[in-house]
Amino acid sequence: MADKVIINGFCDDRFMAVKEVFAKNFEDGLDVGASFAATIDGKYVIDIWAGYADAAKTQPWERDTIINVYSTTKVMTVLCTLMCVDRGLLDLDAPVAKYWPEFAQAGKDKILVRNILSHTSGLSGFGKIVRLKTLYNWDRIIKILAEQEPWWEPGTQSGYHSITHGYLLGELVRRVTGKTVGTFFREEVAIPLNADFHIGLAEEHDHRVAELLPPDLTEMGDLKDLGHIAIKSLTNPIVEPKKARDRAWLGAEIPAANGQGNARSVARVASLLACGGQVDDIRLLSLKTIEKSIEEQIYGIDLVLNNTIRYGLGWGLTSKEMPISPNPRTFYWGGFGGSVVVMDLDAKLSFAFVMNNMVMSITGDPRTTKLGEALYKSL
Repeated sequence: MADKVIINGFCDDRFMAVKEVFAKNFEDGLDVGASFAATIDGKYVIDIWAGYADAAKTQPWERDTIINVYSTTKVMTVLCTLMCVDRGLLDLDAPVAKYWPEFAQAGKDKILVRNILSHTSGLSGFGKIVRLKTLYNWDRIIKILAEQEPWWEPGTQSGYHSITHGYLLGELVRRVTGKTVGTFFREEVAIPLNADFHIGLAEEHDHRVAELLPPDLTEMGDLKDLGHIAIKSLTNPIVEPKKARDRAWLGAEIPAANGQGNARSVARVASLLACGGQVDDIRLLSLKTIEKSIEEQIYGIDLVLNNTIRYGLGWGLTSKEMPISPNPRTFYWGGFGGSVVVMDLDAKLSFAFVMNNMVMSITGDPRTTKLGEALYKSL
C-alpha cells in the first residue's frame, strides 16, 4: 500500500465519501496523479487533485496541471458539432456530402450527419496506412476519408470511430463555420466558459502537461481475438502514450484524441450540457438539441469495442450494460487509459476524472465506477 496521500482542492462536506474513494485509489496504488471534479446546477461541489505529474514522482500534480485525455476529447468536438446543428448550419438528417461534396465518393453520398455522430457511418478507421505524423496533416487525413468506402452498410451497426470521429465532425464544423474545430472550441466554448481545455495546445502551456504512464498492453489480450474491423480501426496508427508530450502531438488538432485538460475544465464544459445548454447565464446550446442528442440511435454489440453500447448522437447513454447513473437522461464518454466525463440532465450534475496512470479498459474503470457510486450515494 502506498503512503497516505494529500488531497488538494475543495470538497463540499456532503461529498466527503467521494474524496475518501479518491484518496483510497492512491493508497491502493491505482493512481499516481489525478484530478476529480463535480458540479451541480453548474456550481462545483468537488474540485480535487493529488499525486504526481511524472513517473519518477518528482513533480507534484498541481491545480493547473493538464494532460491528454484521449477520447474524452470527443465530448468537446460533439458539443461544437451540436452547436452548429442548433444554429441551423448542420441538419442531422442531411447527407454529409451536402456540406462536404468530396465526401460523396466511393458510395458515401447517402451517409447522414447523424451517422457520423452515432459511430454508424462505416468509417471507423482509415482505408490507407496512416502513420502518426499523418495525423498532424489535416488535409491529408480528410482526403483519405473522402476517398474511402464504408466498411459496412451505414446506419445498420455501430463501430467506434476512435480517431476518425474527430476528423469527420471537425471537417463538418470547418465547412459550415470556416473555423477549425480547435479554433471554434477555443473561441466559442473554452473562452466563454473559462475552461482550461485545449484541442491544439499553444506551446506556452507545454510545461503544465503531465506525463502519461502507459498501461500494460498485455491486458488488452490477443488482437487476433478481435474482428478484422476492430483491428483496422484500433491499430492504424497505434497512438503511443509516450508520444503524447511531443510538441507535434500537442500542437495538432486531433479532435477525437488529443485534447488537453483536467477534471475541472472537463466538468465545467460538461456542466453546460447537464444544465440544459446554459450555465452562469451563458447559453451555448438549446435544451431541445441536447434532448435530441440523447435519443437512442443504435444499441447493440459495437464492431470495434466488442461490447454492447447504447449510442445517442455523439455519446454513450446509460444502459443496463453500462449503468452510469440511476437517472435515465444521463450520457457519458471516456478516454483510453481511464479519463471519463458524465452528464446527468435529471440531477443537473456533471463529473469528470482525469489521470496519468493508464489502465487497459476501454469501457469501464474500477476507479471511476467507485467514484461515481460514491457521488450518487451522497446526493
